[in-house]
Amino acid sequence: MAPPSQRHVDTSNGVHHSGGDAFPVETETTVPPPGSRQLDAEEFRRQGHQVVDFIADYYARMGDYPVHPGVTPGFLRRQLPQEAPPRPEPGAFAAALRDVRDLVLPGMTHWQSPRHFAHFPASSSTVGALGEALAAGINAVPFTWAASPAATELEMVVVDWLGKALHLPEGLLFHGGGGGTLLGTSCEAILCALVAARERKLAEVAGRRIGDLVVYCSDQTHFAVRKAARIAGIHRDNFREIATHRDDMFALSPTELRAAMQADVDAGLVPLFLCATIGTTQTTAVDPVRELCAVAAAHGVWVHVDAAYAGSALVCPEFRHVMRGGEAVDSFSMNAHKWLLANNDCCALWARAPSLLTAALGTEQEYILKDAAAEGHDVVDYKDWSMTLTRRFRALKLWLVLRCYGVEGLRDHVRVHVRMAASFEGMVRADARFEVVAPRQFALVCFRLRSPEKFGGEKTANELNRTLLEEVNGTSSGPYMSSAKVGGVYMLRCAIGSTLTEERHVREAWKVVQDRAASLLRKMEIIYSVLA
Repeated sequence: MAPPSQRHVDTSNGVHHSGGDAFPVETETTVPPPGSRQLDAEEFRRQGHQVVDFIADYYARMGDYPVHPGVTPGFLRRQLPQEAPPRPEPGAFAAALRDVRDLVLPGMTHWQSPRHFAHFPASSSTVGALGEALAAGINAVPFTWAASPAATELEMVVVDWLGKALHLPEGLLFHGGGGGTLLGTSCEAILCALVAARERKLAEVAGRRIGDLVVYCSDQTHFAVRKAARIAGIHRDNFREIATHRDDMFALSPTELRAAMQADVDAGLVPLFLCATIGTTQTTAVDPVRELCAVAAAHGVWVHVDAAYAGSALVCPEFRHVMRGGEAVDSFSMNAHKWLLANNDCCALWARAPSLLTAALGTEQEYILKDAAAEGHDVVDYKDWSMTLTRRFRALKLWLVLRCYGVEGLRDHVRVHVRMAASFEGMVRADARFEVVAPRQFALVCFRLRSPEKFGGEKTANELNRTLLEEVNGTSSGPYMSSAKVGGVYMLRCAIGSTLTEERHVREAWKVVQDRAASLLRKMEIIYSVLA
């Protein structure tokens, strides 16, 4: 039976121009057999060129977009049909790209904007983006060595490459008896480490005591740890968030951790897991790894280091001190997609004893997953290192980034942002109206506007800075920043890390902050004079 006729991209004349935008011309033609059109090499080539041009134009016009959109909930849902089309619309791909341009992009927060200072970066690079495309095009599912031998072995190679670049202890790397894997996020990494720790501890104290297991972290630790504890079956009352203090730069105190663990032991509970952080989300506080490991060792506690953001800085020798004592940790994770140009998503997890991961997360292989070539060999089946069976070929992207930029290139990338953050910090300190609230450790500056005593001083400082942030973020073509509230103090966060950010963007951002602050103080002066 002949295939049906429907509209199809004409390959003879490429594109036509209408209204200044180039899109494929649609003509009537015979559709290839089912299954071939969806992965036709020539159609892929044509549409691929359109996508690459679209992305390149997007980056070229990044400055035209406000970093954060001024939209309200439901704005996009009201503009799109309630149901998918039953059949392809004419020129569907070109039409969809137009909708991305006209409907989707105006409603996006532009994370790659050079004026995005609100969050830790989701760093992009040409190689990172193309590596994503290459992995998506190959579309392998490397859950076992046999399912894609090269993908598995490339992952083993690349996690050791990255571990060496970050100066991690040899015991965490494959060549040192440990090993690593690539996951989607630090949330996954923390959960996998916690489950491995749980299974090890239950084997020691008897499985029925799961209700006695206790997890520890600081009050600055990412909420992913609390979420992981819930998923892993840890009783909510057995989750300890230990208070931190400004005098300690909001780092977890070994003394207070020791007291908390001993109190739990005295109560008949079982200390299980400690998550130390290098670079907390709110202020980039650094927990003292060596001292915390010593406390944990007395109770056989698994120590995981979450370095989601700041782990990238370890590529620079001048930051190696933040990982002192790392030889004693059980696991370590960081997000290469945050600051090492690897594009989302790419979280690396290393474990000193991978056998504990596989003991907790491994499965007996079904017949369909077995392969004769792997029999008798000590192969890595990455399905046993995490929660998922289906997994992405992330190693290809990271391998390309390391090859094309080199370790020195990644160091330069991090150092540029650290220098810009130091420059911003200097501008804040030079203006007596402001103060730096938490010492800058990497490329995040936490600061606030001082509230004059006649306007209420500390009593009004938080509300003043809350208003300042709203004013800054509401400025057309201005910077986008975020806030934190630590120790009762509300502060603004300027996180520098976008690949496109230059010194001028930092200076312009500070000018906006100063102008908005001056305007606010003038308004307060007028109100004060009227009331007085």
